[in-house]
Amino acid sequence: QVQLVESGGGLVQPGGSLRLSCAASAIISSPYSMGWSRQGPGKERESVASIDSDGATSYGDSVKGRFTISRDNAKNTVYLQMNSLKPEDTAMYYCRTFVINIGYFWGQGTQVTVSS
Repeated sequence: QVQLVESGGGLVQPGGSLRLSCAASAIISSPYSMGWSRQGPGKERESVASIDSDGATSYGDSVKGRFTISRDNAKNTVYLQMNSLKPEDTAMYYCRTFVINIGYFWGQGTQVTVSS
């Protein structure tokens, strides 16, 4: 199975930036999409961004223009560049991947806290 490990979370001031990384433990040969979801305190998990096997991206309305998702297929890694961070971005961020004919895999999450 695929193991996803997130990194890059931490504490940042409002208006600051962070870059999250998510690396898969093994090479994925089949087409796959990758993405990020998050869950803040007292909130339901929501999709933040995704990128498919062809590089097409999508974003949640709340992060459009501030977050950028990218991938490095050779490294089986997805990144989330987060700029202009707001306190409401505070959440546990989870990496996910969907592999054709296999299914979904989720990481354990990395905490992002935006506070002054």
